[in-house]
Amino acid sequence: MTGQAELLGRVLARAEDEDRAALVGYLPAGFPTVDGGIAACTALLAGGCDIVEVGLPHSDPVLDGPVIQTADDIALRGGVRIADVMRTVRETHAATGAPVLCMTYWNPVDRYGPERFAAELAEAGGAGCILPDLPVEESEVWRKAAEQHSLATVFVVAPSSRDERLARITAAGSGFVYAASLMGVTGTRASVGREAEELVRRTRATTDLPVCVGLGVSNADQAAEVASFADGVIVGSAFVKRLLDHSGDPAGGLAAVRELAAELAEGVRRRG
Repeated sequence: MTGQAELLGRVLARAEDEDRAALVGYLPAGFPTVDGGIAACTALLAGGCDIVEVGLPHSDPVLDGPVIQTADDIALRGGVRIADVMRTVRETHAATGAPVLCMTYWNPVDRYGPERFAAELAEAGGAGCILPDLPVEESEVWRKAAEQHSLATVFVVAPSSRDERLARITAAGSGFVYAASLMGVTGTRASVGREAEELVRRTRATTDLPVCVGLGVSNADQAAEVASFADGVIVGSAFVKRLLDHSGDPAGGLAAVRELAAELAEGVRRRG
């Protein structure tokens, strides 16, 4: 099987045709268990997400806040491995037909072997990788492997990125651009902030790729606010928190994330 970068593009284009932002959900693989994580990813999509990001749990995250770190720790203590991440991608995509990306720091991919990782992700039906800590200048090996296997390479930009840097990052990326709404780590916040809108404007000046905003969105009103200026709204910590709040109650956790996905899906269609 080849990667599903083309499917990712079609889903983002369909959202644009519907005059709305795409809704992108995130959950780490292996949380609360491998099977439970697959069920949760499927529930996100059933509830209204267009795309799902499957996180590869990491012991030393640089972008993830305390909520996702807690989930990663649960997954790692449960013995999650890269094979489980691939299984999560495979079964989620097979069950839903939706684009499924892997979000991972570079070190696990580098140690595993970029070509091997890309080949296995594509075989699992993955649409691409989000690599928040891989410098563009050091990304050629990965990008060649990803392109060979029809995978998108999504880079992260931040409010601190200067225009010249933005242009270099967006020229190297594919699929979409992940715009971090503020400086800091992931987590739900009372306000998404105006820095995000300015970052989207500056990023769009450098590329035709869709620009999706993450970090901080946790409810329908915030999703509508971001959807008014971005091509996609990315939500992670809020979904993870719903599962953490239902620890020991798998059915309740799945119902909670499905309900939140439906609320956020309504929000991105409201557009502010």
